[in-house]
Amino acid sequence: MPVNGNLGWILDAEGFIHCSTPGQAVDTADRFFPGRRDLVLLCIDEDRAGSEVRYEGPAFDHDPRMESRFPHIYGPLNVSAVVRVVAFVPDAGGHFALPAELGVFQA
Repeated sequence: MPVNGNLGWILDAEGFIHCSTPGQAVDTADRFFPGRRDLVLLCIDEDRAGSEVRYEGPAFDHDPRMESRFPHIYGPLNVSAVVRVVAFVPDAGGHFALPAELGVFQA
């Protein structure tokens, strides 16, 4: 999802902001945003989110290798909770990988 400084539209439509853990981000991007070159990863400090964060199962059939619960933020996200913004660009084949600079988050 491109970042435009306002995630309010998704709160209105879904009731929460969809998030992924570092272990889920690649599969999520490959499934829902294949080949998109305008994505960024927002690294969020959950403790500063300012709204309730719930880990819930996906509403779609998912790959059983993926973690089963996704973080959802139920309310506005404090800008101060975003501790890092990283470009998330696919390879030439349109597939994603966690950027090397986030190696600390890789399993």
